[in-house]
Amino acid sequence: MTTSARGEAATATTGLELQEGRTIPRRQVLAWALWDWAAQPFQSVILTFIFTALYLTTDVFLDPEVAALGEGDPAYEAAIAGLASGLGLAGTIAGVIVALLAPVLGQRSDGTGRRKRSLAISTGLLVAAMASLFFVQGAPAYFALGVSLVAIGSVFSEIAGVHYNAMLVQVSTPRTVGRVSGLGWGFGYLGGILALVLVVIAYSADWFGLPEDAGLPFRMVALGCALWTALFAIPIFLTVPELPPAEQAERVGFARSYVLLARHIAGLWRSSRTTFWFLLASAVFRDGLAGVFTYGAVIASAVYGFGFLEVVVFGIAANLVAGIATIASGPLDDRLGPKTVIVGSLVGLVVAGLAVFALRDLGDVVFWVGGLILCLFVGPAQSASRSFLARVTPAGREGEVFGLYATTGRAASFLAPALWTLLIAVSGVTAFGILGIVAVLLAGLVLMLLVRVPSPAR
Repeated sequence: MTTSARGEAATATTGLELQEGRTIPRRQVLAWALWDWAAQPFQSVILTFIFTALYLTTDVFLDPEVAALGEGDPAYEAAIAGLASGLGLAGTIAGVIVALLAPVLGQRSDGTGRRKRSLAISTGLLVAAMASLFFVQGAPAYFALGVSLVAIGSVFSEIAGVHYNAMLVQVSTPRTVGRVSGLGWGFGYLGGILALVLVVIAYSADWFGLPEDAGLPFRMVALGCALWTALFAIPIFLTVPELPPAEQAERVGFARSYVLLARHIAGLWRSSRTTFWFLLASAVFRDGLAGVFTYGAVIASAVYGFGFLEVVVFGIAANLVAGIATIASGPLDDRLGPKTVIVGSLVGLVVAGLAVFALRDLGDVVFWVGGLILCLFVGPAQSASRSFLARVTPAGREGEVFGLYATTGRAASFLAPALWTLLIAVSGVTAFGILGIVAVLLAGLVLMLLVRVPSPAR
């Protein structure tokens, strides 16, 4: 171990080190992991596959005269693009809000002993945002309300995730943190599968006779997601104990919290440099991981010619593979260390991504195999990233550092979209966008190789 790593390990006691020797009740671990299951429908059903893709950005929100023009008409296509652009703008604003608020809100929950209460509030507001989507009728006048509620849900989903991730050190020890983190991520993927399957069943059954006027089936789906989250989030609040307040925590007003945050970031550089550099490396490779799922459906349809049903079936299979692999990777994380799991996963992602690009002329079997291999490595990299940060974060700073984790992720979130867009624009071929995602993953891999691991994280 290097001199800097030894000094770092000596000066920055982590929350996990304080858990050494404790026995965490299994019911607390399961209750914590179930929150991932509870919150996942917002990501998979609302944001990715169903509500925004099949409802909010469709022609039911266009002026009827424009909608009547149909696909292929320039005015129609421009109007549809405008809906997608509006959704993107709302998401961008939400991302900026998260980047500004996440570290400070996490920091304030660290010292007050209100981490669980903060999670309850943000989860409740996420549920409220999803339930309110029921009022977004399929008409142009409701589009602004729809994208605003989706953006608000995104903000509270991210903020809730900060508090939830910080609670990882409360339900794990240095010997179990990898398995516990993997269990949570795995539950999330599996919950997303079940939610999608239920929606597909309802769709196949003609929405069980529901009238389709004003988008009622999709609005009921949003209401169902809200009820799902509210129901399955209950165990974590009943079972996992609240964080005790820090005895010497500095209490400041909200505006002053940003000054305190700047001081703490400088302190991370001095006393926990591994945490500082890992935040940078993970911001890059997590954007590549996000790109795999963000553009996976586009690659399937535009490059490999998948139809709607094939895309949905692949999405279900992808989540299943990712969920199983993530749960299975937890013991490897605890045995080999999270950096080994992250580096191995990134290598697998780069190789599989290059294969999906280079072998595309061999037909859709390449995407079925290569795409599922990509998903095989995404979950383990995400889970090990969370456990790595838990292993190196100074005790009592988990909320703040996981808030910075969210902020740095937002700061780097332009990389994969920018390279995807640039390479397609230069080549004129959608498949070249795959290389943009691979390039971001490769850059993250190089940065991760440079991160030094102090002894507690080994």
